[in-house]
Amino acid sequence: MVDTVDKKTRSRVMASVKGADTKPERMIRSALHRRGFRYRLHDTKLPGRPDLVLRRYHAVIFVHGCFWHRHEGCRQTVTPKSNREFWKRKFAENVARDKRNLALLRKAGWRIAIIWECALKKRKLESLADAIAEWLRGSDSFLELPAPSNDLDHS
Repeated sequence: MVDTVDKKTRSRVMASVKGADTKPERMIRSALHRRGFRYRLHDTKLPGRPDLVLRRYHAVIFVHGCFWHRHEGCRQTVTPKSNREFWKRKFAENVARDKRNLALLRKAGWRIAIIWECALKKRKLESLADAIAEWLRGSDSFLELPAPSNDLDHS
């Protein structure tokens, strides 16, 4: 697919992509807050600056965009056709950084949840928030939604 805008416009658009306070992140935060959970946002003292930090539960939550964090098997995990080598390198660095940060958090004893952006399209927000709340109150150390075994076809 050929880019539909010139390089200057594309650069401006990509520069405007937010890394924090995205719509999926705000939706998860709001749903958890309605359930009585309190959290801190983007703690710079923790590896990876988790989107939500729930110290009471010794848990962190990342709300990952499928495109940027390379959700395996997801339709939103596409590689742009132009400048492919740049994108491959960029995505590989993102994935490697995510793995390093998760390993550091695990080593420090944190419980980790990764909520993929597509989970908000696949499931109703309230059922997703219920699953997160159940995980927070439980003892599992890791949660990933949608689970890797789920059908990721987002037709």
